[in-house]
Amino acid sequence: MTRSACFSRRRFLGGLVGTGAAAALGWSPLTLAQQSSRDDPLMKPIPATGERIPAIGMGTWITFNVGELEAMRAQRAGIVAELFAQGGRIIDSSPMYGTSEAVVGYCLEQLDEPDDLFAATKVWTRMADSGAAQMAESRRLWGVERFDLMQIHNLVDWQTHLPRLMDDKARGRIRYVGVTTSHGRRHDELMSIMRNEPIDFVQLTYNILDREPEDAILPLARERGIAVIANRPFRQKQLIERYRNEPLPEWAGEIDCANWPQFLLKFIVSHPDVTCTIPATTRVDHMREDTGAMYGRQPDQAMRERMVRYVEGL
Repeated sequence: MTRSACFSRRRFLGGLVGTGAAAALGWSPLTLAQQSSRDDPLMKPIPATGERIPAIGMGTWITFNVGELEAMRAQRAGIVAELFAQGGRIIDSSPMYGTSEAVVGYCLEQLDEPDDLFAATKVWTRMADSGAAQMAESRRLWGVERFDLMQIHNLVDWQTHLPRLMDDKARGRIRYVGVTTSHGRRHDELMSIMRNEPIDFVQLTYNILDREPEDAILPLARERGIAVIANRPFRQKQLIERYRNEPLPEWAGEIDCANWPQFLLKFIVSHPDVTCTIPATTRVDHMREDTGAMYGRQPDQAMRERMVRYVEGL
């Protein structure tokens, strides 16, 4: 029996998703600051449809590549359970990530088929026919009938894969189409695709130190109505290690930050053109910290600038 990533058979965490294309317009740091509350998770719209998704999701690179090890699989299931318990539902993976997709499927099975899942994975191959087979294998590993988001991983052979993904979308086999990169040197090519192809999502590296996308990519995403997923929010733990022994500023309480992960994540998701970010973790308590960034007051533009000045002064 397969799970559907798109049609609810029960409400795992009711009321998380709403629609309304009007919500995709006029999204600004000020309205983010006003909209947030301590009780409700920050939801942001996908520009193509107005569908709202949680601002914090979960990545699986390295962290879910644990093979058949039963204890580690069970521990990852606890992490996924915490994601849903805290109001998240976006899981991002890739065939590139070793056994991560198989482990994600195991975790979802343990959770009694959470039907509020927003399932995002990637195609990562240089041949069209093998791409179709790879995506079919991803559906099998996850146990989903179709993916919410299918992305072309690191732009690999995107000219070949994009027409197939667009056809799959038209046929209802996937809901959204995206492209990804984690390499700044590919930004020119990424922007060319954004300008010329009808994609729904881009995924790229953006965090409090890697702010190059603010100059051109994020404004272009706004102009073209493209959702943005920020990857490597902690530079694969480097930022956590870098600031671990530094004090949070006293004024962090003004945006309800209790720890450095929340400080770093709130900087990302408070950007008006970022839809969500996907930190990865191997610990349940870290997932609780990460998803906590969806709650409470969010930074406005003046606060975001203050946050940058603080970390650059450390």
